[in-house]
Amino acid sequence: MDWARFAQQLASMARDLLAQESVDATLARITASAMELVEGCDAAGILVLHGGKVQSLAPTEQLVVDSDRLQERLGEGPCFDAARTKDGERVFRIPDFNEKQPRWPAYGPAAHRLGIGSMMGFLLYTEDEALGALNVYSRRPGAFTEAGELAGWLLASHAAVAFSSARTHAQLEQAVATRHLIGEAMGILMGSHQLTEEQAFAVLRRYSQENNIKLREVARRVCEQGSLG
Repeated sequence: MDWARFAQQLASMARDLLAQESVDATLARITASAMELVEGCDAAGILVLHGGKVQSLAPTEQLVVDSDRLQERLGEGPCFDAARTKDGERVFRIPDFNEKQPRWPAYGPAAHRLGIGSMMGFLLYTEDEALGALNVYSRRPGAFTEAGELAGWLLASHAAVAFSSARTHAQLEQAVATRHLIGEAMGILMGSHQLTEEQAFAVLRRYSQENNIKLREVARRVCEQGSLG
């Protein structure tokens, strides 16, 4: 591998990741970068676990989604392990799906039938949390070398920071938008029912609790309809 060229590409990618305008755009750039930077990669995706449920993010093709769903159904697999690990291994590599996989006895032959020849999984993590796993696939056995593994790990390290940053930014934007929406709804109730600020907020909160509707959605309803009726 030409490491000087790789370093330039990685630096450019890192800047590009932080310039994306949304979480989805950031994730799509991460998986596209895997295709560009990890030699032998035919497909890539990010797997996130919610309990035992799998979410496939920014898959470059259907093969990624099929593999994720397979691991969810079987409850095993390298991506599954990488996404849920907190300590210990942060990289998983299966060189050849033609061979038996004692660690994942059900997933191995099923993945081979999907057309996967080899694969790697990298934990996406920051100092504070594990975010999921970046997974790269090849249709050829033996496609990934130690150099490719190192390239994937370096990519995953940058990707985790960008993913975490984009998600935090999106959460802050949503929090600000929600606050403005609730403030507007309170203003409508205060004007139409001669309520104080505290009383208007209490009305919104009570309606939210009694009807099991998120406060943001209650506020949106008031803003769109002019009332809770």
